[in-house]
Amino acid sequence: MIALRSRRLFFPLAVLLLVATSFGGSIRPAVAAPAVKYKSDASTITLTTPAYQVVVAKRRLQISARRAGRTVLATTNTNAIDFNGPKGWTTATDVRQVTWSRGVLSLRVGTTDPAATLNVKLTPAADRYKVESTVEGATPTSTGMHFAMASAGHWYGHGEASTDEGGPYTNQPWPLDTGKVADDAFGPASYQMVDPFWFTQSAAGIWFDTQDLMNVSLGKDTPGVAGMEVTDSPTFAATVFVERTPKAVYDDYIGITGKPTKSDAEPYQYETPLWNSWAQFYTNVDQQGFLDYVRRLHAAGEPGHTMSLDDGWASHYGDFTFNSKFPDPKAMSDEVHQLGYKFGLWVTLWINLDADNYKVAADKGYLLKSKTDPSQPCTVSWWNGKAGIVDLGNPDARAWYAGQLHALEKTYGVDGFKFDTRFFDETCAPAQGYTANDYVKLGAQLTDEFDQQGVGVRIHWTGSQKYGFVTREIDKGTDWTSLQAAVHQDLAVSTIGYPFVETDMVGGSEGEPPPSKEVLIRWAQAAAAMPLVYSSTSPVRVYDYVNKKWIDYDADTAKLYAKALDVHKRLAPYIEKQVNKTLKTGDPIMQPLFFDFPSDQASYTIDDEWLLGDSVLAAPLLSAGTSRDVHLPPGEWYDVARGKVVRGDLRAYPADLGTLPLFIRMGTQDTKSLIAALRH
Repeated sequence: MIALRSRRLFFPLAVLLLVATSFGGSIRPAVAAPAVKYKSDASTITLTTPAYQVVVAKRRLQISARRAGRTVLATTNTNAIDFNGPKGWTTATDVRQVTWSRGVLSLRVGTTDPAATLNVKLTPAADRYKVESTVEGATPTSTGMHFAMASAGHWYGHGEASTDEGGPYTNQPWPLDTGKVADDAFGPASYQMVDPFWFTQSAAGIWFDTQDLMNVSLGKDTPGVAGMEVTDSPTFAATVFVERTPKAVYDDYIGITGKPTKSDAEPYQYETPLWNSWAQFYTNVDQQGFLDYVRRLHAAGEPGHTMSLDDGWASHYGDFTFNSKFPDPKAMSDEVHQLGYKFGLWVTLWINLDADNYKVAADKGYLLKSKTDPSQPCTVSWWNGKAGIVDLGNPDARAWYAGQLHALEKTYGVDGFKFDTRFFDETCAPAQGYTANDYVKLGAQLTDEFDQQGVGVRIHWTGSQKYGFVTREIDKGTDWTSLQAAVHQDLAVSTIGYPFVETDMVGGSEGEPPPSKEVLIRWAQAAAAMPLVYSSTSPVRVYDYVNKKWIDYDADTAKLYAKALDVHKRLAPYIEKQVNKTLKTGDPIMQPLFFDFPSDQASYTIDDEWLLGDSVLAAPLLSAGTSRDVHLPPGEWYDVARGKVVRGDLRAYPADLGTLPLFIRMGTQDTKSLIAALRH
């Protein structure tokens, strides 16, 4: 029986990020505070700026944003603001007192608890307004806002979504309102890549400025209602963006988070994939099997820059010595290098209690201390047992840990590492002089000391965008729905500010039977039209751990897989230009069609096409078949497969298993070079 990572049950704690908390930041030139007209009558308060209006209903609190005479986002009129207190869920009722002074609207609002009131402040700026609420007269366990989803059209953002249909592993609704999303552990500590940011078809957006855990429901708890509750606090602060396009809302958010200052992937890592052993072997990998895997891929002509040995090599979790399944690691590394690849290893900062390194680290004070008993190391649970965590706030501990990785590099010729870890846990106490937030920066500094080989580190929450990590998705299954979820998830992660995306390992894993030939090839084609490719399942031969047998794909599978990777390599110079662009602008590389074509209403529900940069439209097949309908936004497009310029929607577009439908936008600065690179 194989030892699988039970990520469905594991929720690592508090990876807390340093957040840019200044209200109104922007990557665009600063805009002066707007002239606001204030009007109040018996039923409503209206704040009018040159760009939008905020309308507050007094008799049953409701807050609406209007632009050009139409509502673009509105709270519900039943629980616009509420909290969970001593008397259960308590909702806002009537506005009892109003003050307009120095650009701030202050409201005193009654609630369904006669003893409790809400102090609500609204502060309008040029393209957004801030909502702050504080509960008085009660001690809440959570407080937040609820929005009528239909008031804003379709919804996006959030990141990796939890759903009853299998999300985030085999389901990811795009747009979000096409499913029911609920996450009561939504926060910086989540293993899922999430940010407290949502934006809509109507070009409205919402950002909660918090480091606290949130309870988020998008259509799940109440159909048609988006609820965002901040826990363990009597207050919340939310910013509502009011723009003319969804892309402008995204730009506003990046103005707060900061754009990437670098990409942690080298240019060559954007050209060809990293091959990782996980889906091929899980923890049952050994030296003979790993080398056979590498040799077969090489013989089949599959491109790749690195062969990465995942979990299953170490003597214990936290020890950096090879177990008996690897009798000669140096010879293994040497052969990988001789075949033309770099060699990588999976590592973690968790040190299990049975590891030899645990006693060393505990005796020397190299582990994070318990919050409840600082005299003892902090013990946490993760998917491979109970462990301590190396305290990166202790310079000696950091040097000790990094030194062991450098020793692996020197002794065995290891070229880089896949860091599958967290740097802090909220049950632990930070080192003296540090806060929990500091550990994200400490983790970034540590991992940047090593080559991450194109697999990155999974950190998130407002402000982490600037670190420029590659983002690999949470584990996926091996069927069509998992492939679809992988595409939707990369769109979601890209549009909350993480541009260097890749799907989970091509073909998926999750302990399921290996993917069919068709799923594997279509997955490789989809990944080829993304910034990076992350491979594992061999298109030559793979072991089925469910049915306990080897599966040999036919020779055509390896050829078609290599063909997809060749397309990605041909796109690499263009992708490198997009990487350099996003370092300047913060723009996503993989983006929904409506970011460039906001007036194209059909594009807001397209979930199986995307733009790679501004010049390439990808429309891979994500389900069984050899044809599909393709939606082309306005303008002329060069059809790569058929070598001609086309316009408008294409019905039953033919795409046999060897064809990845790609279209090049005519009239851009990259049109000619892309046609030359991709023309067959």
